[in-house]
Amino acid sequence: MSTGRPSLVIVGAGPRGTGLLERIAANVPELYGDSGTGGIEGFDIHVVDPYPPGAGRIWREEQSPLLWMNSEAQDVTMFTDETVDMAGPVLEGPTLHEWASLGGRTFADRPRQGAYLRWVYERAVAALPPGIRVRHHPRRALRVNGPREGRQQVWLEGRSRPLLADLVVLSVGHLDAELDDEQRELATYADEHGLLHLPPDFTADSDLSALAPGEPVLVRGFGLAFVDLMVLLTEGRGGRYDGQTYHPSGREPILYVGSRRGVPYHSKIGYGWEGERPPLPRFFGPAEVDQLLARPGGSPRSSEAGGGEGLDFRRDVWPLVEKELGFAHYHRLFAAHPERTRIAWTDFEEKYAAAEGVEIQALVASAVPDPTDRLDLAALDHPLDGVRYTSHEELQSGLRGYIETDLRRRHDPSHSPDLAVFLGLLSVYGQLVRLGDIGSWWHGFFSYLASGPPGPRLRQMLALSRAGILKFVGADMTVTAEDGVFRAGSATVPGVTIEARALVEARLPHPTIERTRDALLRELYADGAAATPEGLLAVDAADGRVLDRSGTPHPRRFALGPHTDARGSGAFTRPRTGGPAFRQNDATARAALAFLRALSCRAAA
Repeated sequence: MSTGRPSLVIVGAGPRGTGLLERIAANVPELYGDSGTGGIEGFDIHVVDPYPPGAGRIWREEQSPLLWMNSEAQDVTMFTDETVDMAGPVLEGPTLHEWASLGGRTFADRPRQGAYLRWVYERAVAALPPGIRVRHHPRRALRVNGPREGRQQVWLEGRSRPLLADLVVLSVGHLDAELDDEQRELATYADEHGLLHLPPDFTADSDLSALAPGEPVLVRGFGLAFVDLMVLLTEGRGGRYDGQTYHPSGREPILYVGSRRGVPYHSKIGYGWEGERPPLPRFFGPAEVDQLLARPGGSPRSSEAGGGEGLDFRRDVWPLVEKELGFAHYHRLFAAHPERTRIAWTDFEEKYAAAEGVEIQALVASAVPDPTDRLDLAALDHPLDGVRYTSHEELQSGLRGYIETDLRRRHDPSHSPDLAVFLGLLSVYGQLVRLGDIGSWWHGFFSYLASGPPGPRLRQMLALSRAGILKFVGADMTVTAEDGVFRAGSATVPGVTIEARALVEARLPHPTIERTRDALLRELYADGAAATPEGLLAVDAADGRVLDRSGTPHPRRFALGPHTDARGSGAFTRPRTGGPAFRQNDATARAALAFLRALSCRAAA
C-alpha cells in the first residue's frame, strides 16, 4: 500500500478491533462519502495482530471445543440496535445463535464463536467502499512513536520499517502481566526445589502437561479460569460424564481448589424473564453519575490524568449501587410474588426511595417476612464467613450442599428476584463505565454474581467431587512454600493443611500499564501516557483518545478495551442493553473518520 495515502492502524484484531471496524463501515457513508470519487482520496486501514482477525487470541478457532462461551448464544451479538445511545447509524446483524443456527440458550464452544467473529470481520471489510483498503499484518506491534501533530510510526516485530499512521487505535484486548512480588517468590522457590508453579494465565494457553496423573495440585482461584482448567484436566484427558457420574480416565491429577470466597461463582440463571421488568435505572442513573463527576476531583482517575484525588467507591458510589440493586430485587418480589410481602408495593416504594442505610434494613424487615427473600449483598459476597468445619471430609460434603442449593435456586423461577438483580447489575455497569477506573473489587463482585459458569459446569464440579478428582480447600485460602513443598490451608477447616508439589494460579493476569508484558503499552506509558491508580490506561471518555499526565488527549492515538479505564462489563454485549462498548466504538470510529476526511480534503485542496 502507498504510504502517501491517509492511514489508520488498528492494533488488535479481536472483538474490540473488529467492532471498531464494523462502526467505521457503518459511518463511512455519512462522514467520508464514497471515497475515491469526488476528489476525496480513500485511506488505508492496517490491522495488526499475530492471531487471525476477528477472533484474535482469546477467541481463536484453534482451541479445544471442550471450552465453552460463558454466555448463552442468544446473549452474544456484535451488532448495534436502537437501544445504543450513539451518533452513528444502527446496522443490525445476527446474534451468535441466529448466525450459527443454535438454540438461544446454548452455550456455544469457543471455536464456534471464533468463526462468528471471523465472519463479522469479513463482513465489515466487505462493507467498506473500494477506496478504503484493509490489510492484516500477522505480527506483534512493539511500539508507537511520532510527534503529536504528525504521522505516527508503528513498529512491528520482525520488520525493519514502521507502518506510518495518521491515527492509531489500540484495541489490544486482554494482556499478559509480569509476575508480582509474591508470584516471583513462588516461582523462584519452585525452581529451586523442583516444584511446579503455573502463574496467572489464559488457561487455553497454559502448558498443563507437567501436571501428573494422580498427583495433588493446589489451585488458587475458583472463577472461570478454574472452570477451564477443570475441563482440560478431566474431559480433556479422556474422562467422561454419564449423567451425574464422572468416569475417570486415570490421567487426571487431584485438584485442591480454594479462593478468597472459597466457593465457585454463582451459576448462570437457567430460566427466562416473564412479566414486568424493573424500571432501571432508578437510583443510579445518568443524573447520579453527573453529580458524582461534578464533585471536586469527581473522577477515580489518578491526579496525573487530571482527576484529582478521585472518588472513593465504597463511600461515594457503593451506597447508590446497593440501593439500585435492592430496588430491582424488591420490585420483582412485590410484582411476581406478592404473597411473600406484607405491604403494598406503592407504600414500600415510597418509603424505600426516602430511606437510607439502616432505615432500608428496617423497612425490608417489616415488609418482607422471610429472611431468604431479602437481598443481603454482604452475605452473598462472603458466603463462608464464620462457617467452620471440623474435618476436610465434612467440608467436601458442605460445599457440595452449597453448590446444589445454588443450582436449585438459580434454575427456579420462584427466586426470580435473582434475575432482577442480574438486570440491575447490568444497568449499574453501564453507568459505572462513565466513572472510569473504580478499582478491582466491583469487577470481581460483578463476575461472581452475574458472570458465573453455566449450570452444567457446576454439575460437573459436583460429579468430580464425588469421584474424588476435585477437593475443596475453603475460604481465604493461604499458600506457603516451605520444607520443599507448597502447603495450603483455610480458616474454614482450622488446622488442616494440604501439601503438593504443584501450584496453579487459576485466574487471569492482572496487568497494569507498568507491569504488562505488552511492550507497546509500556513504551506508551514511558512516553507520557497517563495511568489510573489501578494501572489502566487513561482515555478521554468522549472518544477514547489516550490522555497524557496533564489530562490532555492525544490527537492521533486512541485506545479501546479492558486495558483502559473505559472498559466494559464483558467480552460481548447482550442485545438490546445499550452496550457501552458499542457507544465507545461508534464515537472512536466517527472521530477517526472526521480526522481522516479533513486530512484528505486538505491534501486535495
